[in-house]
Amino acid sequence: MLDYDTVMNWSFEDIRQTYTARDTILYALGLGYGHDPMDEGELQFLLEDRLVAVPTMAVVLGGPGQWMADPRTGIEWVKSLHGEQGLKIFKPLPVSGTVIGKNRVVDIIDKGEGRGALLMLERDIVDEGTGDIIATRTSTSFLRGDGGCGAPAKAQPVPHAVPDRAPDMNHSMNTRPEAALIYRLSGDWNPIHADPAKAAKAGFERPILHGLCTYGMIARAIIAETCGQDVSRLKEIGGRFSAPAYPGETIQVDIWDEGGGSFGFEARIPERNTVIFKNGLAKVN
Repeated sequence: MLDYDTVMNWSFEDIRQTYTARDTILYALGLGYGHDPMDEGELQFLLEDRLVAVPTMAVVLGGPGQWMADPRTGIEWVKSLHGEQGLKIFKPLPVSGTVIGKNRVVDIIDKGEGRGALLMLERDIVDEGTGDIIATRTSTSFLRGDGGCGAPAKAQPVPHAVPDRAPDMNHSMNTRPEAALIYRLSGDWNPIHADPAKAAKAGFERPILHGLCTYGMIARAIIAETCGQDVSRLKEIGGRFSAPAYPGETIQVDIWDEGGGSFGFEARIPERNTVIFKNGLAKVN
């Protein structure tokens, strides 16, 4: 069972990570950029003579690894799920460089015995050279085996509700059958995304797409539809995972213009009529 005091006061070492333009291009390929080689609007994410970084690449930098598996936490980490993901962007991510990941636990919510617990984390991505914060990554893990851990009772954060009307725009993207095998090269080596036997043991019919790959593809749609492919305009993007996607499926992002640079969104798999990401909110300038 999760040890509340130990986890709330968990001390993370700063994580120093150097990445190159090659890594930046590989991350973009993992999100499906270049699927249409004649789409010149996407070439800025793939060609070194005009390269810019996809902003959501910040979420794969500076991570502390599988710290929840440390026995001192008490967490049943094999029962944990990635529940929510967000990113606040303060400066464009350099095409290459060295960053420092500063990780921290910000809250734990006990949903009760047999109902699990929520663990909220934040990570500042800091440019080592300037000391500037490039972005802050937020995430919530749903710890299915840790309900009744004794965290103080409190209300859960209210998710963003998208408008109750037809979306103002949508963006569809085909994912390649080998999408997860490409995306895993950006640092998530979990075998359920590559090994059919491991995926089956986890309850999936075949290897699933990484949640953060789905998240990055949603950002790809938002950047295309609301930012005119200008990555500097995206300032915030977040929401809740609601179901996995499988490589080879189509991801459709429905977008609502809520005014003032705010856009609600959901992502779905049309082939299965399944919403895979909900309560989305992006902020654009």
